[in-house]
Amino acid sequence: METENTGNKERCWIVTDGSAGMEIQCIGLAEAMGLDFSVKRIATRKPWKWLPPSLWIDPLSRLKKSGDLLAPPWPDILITCGRQSIPLSLAIKKANGDKTFTVHIQTPNCSAEKFDLVIVPEHDRLRGRNVLVCQGALGRITPERLKAAGDQFRPSVEGLAHPLVTVLVGGSNGCYNVTPDVMRDLSNHLKSLHDQTQCTFLVTTSRRTGKENEQILKAALDGLPHRFWTGDGENPYFGYLALADALIVTGDSVNMVCEACSMGKPVYVYELPGGNHKFNYFHRRMRDQGYTRPFRGKLEYWTSKPLLETKKIAEEVRRIMAARR
Repeated sequence: METENTGNKERCWIVTDGSAGMEIQCIGLAEAMGLDFSVKRIATRKPWKWLPPSLWIDPLSRLKKSGDLLAPPWPDILITCGRQSIPLSLAIKKANGDKTFTVHIQTPNCSAEKFDLVIVPEHDRLRGRNVLVCQGALGRITPERLKAAGDQFRPSVEGLAHPLVTVLVGGSNGCYNVTPDVMRDLSNHLKSLHDQTQCTFLVTTSRRTGKENEQILKAALDGLPHRFWTGDGENPYFGYLALADALIVTGDSVNMVCEACSMGKPVYVYELPGGNHKFNYFHRRMRDQGYTRPFRGKLEYWTSKPLLETKKIAEEVRRIMAARR
């Protein structure tokens, strides 16, 4: 379960509950900082997983054996994301003091002052002396990674008609409900787009999409030029980003929208029923700054500055760490 990356001599742990959206942000930051990191996926016991960090007793002993256990030697840098990781970050900080520099991504359910740094997206309200604010979410996108992925997957799309339109499909979460009716509506919009442009679709789905929704989308694309990846074989996600002439993203994932905006290409957001204050603010800001437009079954072209927040935040974290030494 534990994975490692060998880089410089500073040892870094990434601790999350294994949720992909959380883990990707932590890995993206660690990679951008050039760190030697280990990914540790934890599973916490009941009732502790439901309690606020202040009520946890001996957090490091509350982990299930089905996850990774945390024990000395402690890391030089600890990057966490998600509420389950917070009591463990606080416990490691208590055990190792200033020898471990703690970074938490997203607004914690405790005082930000308990960490050395907290990194939040702009649509979160938290601000403070040790809080860094980024546009959207951190990720693993770099120009170098995109070029390599584009070169790798380019042979698989040779001969397909342009424009190549990459479609990133998420699924239901606590704010949005992607029902079969919603997927049929998206499918109808995609058919309309093809009728107008004769485009080719490069489609990826997520674990949250669901089998029924995948089948609806597959049936709708039958007879249209497309590539459809649902988890079998090597993941072409970065390749599809790099090769796209334009992108369509469902609005349930801040991560996907930000990754789609990393190249300065046209990004359309398919708006879903639901949402909340944070999501609504995020999408409004992305539209206002020219990164995205709503998807209405039509295609226009525009350019924007590539959204590469992870590199900027990584440089700032490095600067702060150096100043404290």
